[in-house]
Formats: sequence, structure tokens, C-alpha cells
Amino acid sequence: MMSRLQKGLIAGFAATFAVSLLEIPNLFLNWFDPFQSVIAALIGMPDALAVGWILHAVTGVLILGPLFAYLCPRLPTDTPETKGIVFAVGAWVVMMAGVFIVGDYRTFNAGSGFGTIAWLLVTHAVFGIVLGNVYARLVARDKRQTPHVIGGATAH
Repeated sequence: MMSRLQKGLIAGFAATFAVSLLEIPNLFLNWFDPFQSVIAALIGMPDALAVGWILHAVTGVLILGPLFAYLCPRLPTDTPETKGIVFAVGAWVVMMAGVFIVGDYRTFNAGSGFGTIAWLLVTHAVFGIVLGNVYARLVARDKRQTPHVIGGATAH
């Protein structure tokens, strides 16, 4: 049986991987400012895309995954996917506050400002859907594998 922390780490990895796959075409087609460049710019290293990728992975797997596992039972809505969306949009709001309060609003260039903000919201929603779905599947798997004790007898 896995702990909630382990489930959160696995779900965070899956969600981060899914969002990274979405970001790869954007890097080559240059639709919007890459998410990783926004992160790098937020910490004052706008030209260090590799740093943005590392922080993206660390944040998604080691911070957001476990935090979701902790908060999931407390989040409003009924389905794991919508819980994930609520959580991820909350993370998007925190990130945007960081960009506009701590960072620099010029992080988004004039040509892609609104598009980049919308792209970040969409990718966060995808992150949340994958995060909630994978976490719920891991919880369900543990419930199926754990025998339940009823009145001294083991029931499956």
C-alpha cells in the first residue's frame, strides 16, 4: 500500500510529463512564451530555459503532487479530475500573482501576452485533470488490494 505522499509524487510526475509533452510543440512552433521561460524569468534568469525546465519538473513532482495528495479530500467538487482542475487553477493564480507582484509584468512580451496567459491556464487545467485522474486511480488500486476486516473476518 502506498502512502498519500507516494501517490502524490507519482500523480505529480504523470501530470508534469503530460504538460511537458504539450509544451514541446510550442517550443518549436513558438506559439506562446514557453512555460519554462516564464518560470526562468520569474526567478530572474530569463535566458536559462534549462533552469525553467528543472524548476517546472521539481515543482510539479515534488511540490504540487504531494500538496494535491494532502488537499484532495478537502477540495470542493465531486470528481478527482475537477478537484485537480480546482487545485491547478489555484496554482496558476499563485504563479500569476508571482509574475505580476514579485516578478516583472514584462515577462510576457507584447506579441504573446494574453495568449501566453491563456496557454498557461490551459496547461494548468490539463495538469490538474491528469493529476486528479492518476491520483484517484492509485487510491482505487490501493482500495482493491487492501483486504477489509469486518467483524474479525477478512472480506475482499
